[in-house]
Formats: sequence, structure tokens, C-alpha cells
Amino acid sequence: MASAFSNETYIPADEGSSVKCKIKNLGLTSEVSFKGLKGTIDFDPVIPTSAKFDVTLDAQTLNTGIGARDNHLRKEEYFNVEKYANIRIVGTRVTAATGENAFNMFCNLTIKNVTKSIAFPFTASPQNNGYLFKGEFKLNRRDYGVGGNSMTLSDNLTVSLSVFAKKL
Repeated sequence: MASAFSNETYIPADEGSSVKCKIKNLGLTSEVSFKGLKGTIDFDPVIPTSAKFDVTLDAQTLNTGIGARDNHLRKEEYFNVEKYANIRIVGTRVTAATGENAFNMFCNLTIKNVTKSIAFPFTASPQNNGYLFKGEFKLNRRDYGVGGNSMTLSDNLTVSLSVFAKKL
């Protein structure tokens, strides 16, 4: 049996990864993607409780496919990327879940210097000398001060993560 010291360290990579948020705006679903993944992931699927996740993404890289909208979302009322360059997720606990390669993540998510605890299921599939971590969670944008008091923008959004991390 592996020990807690057998964790391998992985580095998240933009290539092979996808970080997307879906939100309704004026009743239509809009999607924003992010790049600029950095950080470290210590992970051993045999002992998930020893896992450590500390990953950021570059808020400046937000992309909706519409340049004017991207620039609007980079402003103070939304992501305020000049002041808050990164969005960060730090794992506080990982547990095994039912299903193949299935786990539960308990973590702190920081957006615009506001940190909230969240939890979500994820999978960790071995791939190309690394792991592909996939998960999805919902959050309220107002909890993080994103979007101000917009009446056309839904309060709730879905974040989809598909993060490829390669061995350090």
C-alpha cells in the first residue's frame, strides 16, 4: 500500500485543459472560458486524503468570443482584472467517492479577493503521464462581487473544469 509520501506532483497545463463558466444573460446562455493555469497538484488516487491542490488561472484571459464583451467583463464591476489578476482554488480536503476514478473536492475558491468554501465531485483519470481532472459546480456570482446589480444577468452560474496536469 502507498504511503502519504507517495503523492506525485503535477502541474496544470492549458494544453488539454478547459475552464468554462456558463451563465444566463437576457435569458440566453453565455459562456466564458479562461486560460493561464498555474500551480501544483499533489495527488495519489490510492490515498486521496493526502491530496493537495493549489491552482490559479489568469483572469485577464477570459474569453467569450466577443472582444468588446471580454473587455467589459475585465472591468471593475465584473472581474476587475487589473486589481485581481488571478482566480484561485485551494483544496482543503479530498475524499474517495463511489464510481471509477471518482472523488469529492472540498476547497476554497477566491475571486476578487473573496474566498468561499465550496465542494464538488470530480474524476481523476490517468492520461499521458499525468491526470485529467474533471468536475463541475454551481456558484452565485454575487457572493464574489461579480456583475454588480445587473438585472439581466443570472445570479447563478455553472463552472466546468477539465484540467490536464502533467507530472512535474
